[in-house]
Amino acid sequence: MDLLGRLTSIGDALVTLGKAGFLTPMRPDRTVAMVAAARNEGLSIATGFATAAARRPDSPGLIDELGTLTWRELDERAHALAAALQTLPNGTPQVVGIMARNHRGFVESLIAATRIGADVLLLNTSFAGPALAEVVNREEADIVIYDEEFTSSVDRALQDRPQAGRILAWTDQPTDAPTVEKLITDHSGQKATKTGRKSRLILLTSGTTGTPKGAKHSGGGAGNLIAILQRTPWRLGETTVVVAPMFHAWGFSQLVFASAMACTVVTRRKFDPAATMALVDKYKATGLCVVPVMFDRIMDLPDDVRQRYSGRTLRFAACSGSRMRPDVVTKFMDEFGDVIYNNYNATEAGMIATATPADLRAAPDTAGKPAVGTEIRIYDDEFNLVPTGEVGRIFVKNSTQFDGYTTGSTKDFHEGFMSSGDIGRLDDAGRLFVVGRDDEMIVSGGENVYPIEVEKTLTTHPEVAEATVLGVDDEQYGQRLVAFVVLSEGSSAGSDDLKAHVRENLANYKVPREVTILTELPRGSTGKILRNELIARTSDG
Repeated sequence: MDLLGRLTSIGDALVTLGKAGFLTPMRPDRTVAMVAAARNEGLSIATGFATAAARRPDSPGLIDELGTLTWRELDERAHALAAALQTLPNGTPQVVGIMARNHRGFVESLIAATRIGADVLLLNTSFAGPALAEVVNREEADIVIYDEEFTSSVDRALQDRPQAGRILAWTDQPTDAPTVEKLITDHSGQKATKTGRKSRLILLTSGTTGTPKGAKHSGGGAGNLIAILQRTPWRLGETTVVVAPMFHAWGFSQLVFASAMACTVVTRRKFDPAATMALVDKYKATGLCVVPVMFDRIMDLPDDVRQRYSGRTLRFAACSGSRMRPDVVTKFMDEFGDVIYNNYNATEAGMIATATPADLRAAPDTAGKPAVGTEIRIYDDEFNLVPTGEVGRIFVKNSTQFDGYTTGSTKDFHEGFMSSGDIGRLDDAGRLFVVGRDDEMIVSGGENVYPIEVEKTLTTHPEVAEATVLGVDDEQYGQRLVAFVVLSEGSSAGSDDLKAHVRENLANYKVPREVTILTELPRGSTGKILRNELIARTSDG
């Protein structure tokens, strides 16, 4: 980029930060404190929390089921925990695993581990023993900080790492075991000794089959900040309800982003649709951060329950992590206003695209337009650019790409563009549509079929609440489609009715060979459908 281009980009960034209130004049002493905090933390996860404590020390920083912590209190507690981690019997940990739900213990552990220069490994709360064991051993976790409810899984996972420490982040009963709260109390007023080691974040890919890979991140925060602010109406110091799981890339990014904006974070350990809307109204939240299935659950509430909550203070309800149901997008905005912002992210690439409410009104299933600073290309299998409207592999180029997997492998690259792992297309307006994973397309009887197309058709049936379609091996056709459907309450449609509906709308080779009706689809804690569990239900599973 030439000098004029760089200056223009800097100017645009300053305008964006100004509109969000980030550059609002402050008392000189707080300006000095913010600069000192930023210099002390360096460019790390902890920077936003430290600068928020300097900017708005006595304002609410985090509100959870235990009450309210000001930004100053949160900062001091995290300092105390960091000091405590350096006094552990086995020495300062190099890799800290965190397996906790959304609450202060998760946030304090995240900041503290960063401050001692440890790599932070965020663990999925849905992990069972074997998957958890594989990850903590592969990443060589020295210590795991976890909620009491996950004790049995952690104990099984650490059988081969008896030297690894254990600290409880949340307990419902008194215990003699080490806890985050006890360590904070015992080291109140202390700070960790600087180690000179730079902390890395290890986010696990959110695939629904196989063991997730660890993706290393060491930068890109400033790029994401500007990209989000240019599309989503965050404002400095306001209140945001974050119920997306914070261990996942999306929920984590919203937590860290809120700290950078000194926005009060309201959260709860387990998602409940009515309780979430109650938090929005109670704290007059202007922001709500969710995963798409949470919109489904909110709109599934009985009308008389849902109508108790106005959501009138919301300016944005941001989501990411999986496909959104177009009908739910429209219904939510009809009821609570044009506030949904759908973000297309990848653990490896950060922010890729954002769909604004205007985009979603025009095309409720779009992933939106490329984020500022991001380029998107759609390639065929020979890396030729495909024409507008045609489907191909999605490749992206931006400043928020990861540093590679902890295994030493990386994603596919072509001319500096990285594969997102998805298949999609661009329309004439430059909007991106994600058709599915690049490993989801199946070839059945010689025909290419994208399961998402069949899913969307099934959900247009008046008696279908949810549907997912998978490809499985088939001796005769190579692969075949199988569908799993949840019916609307009181509905009685059968598998033959649903196959006929697909046949009326799509080519015959796209009709699922099997349709199984379930009471609910199995989902992980981020709302993604667990494909392995469904594949096990098929006749060949």
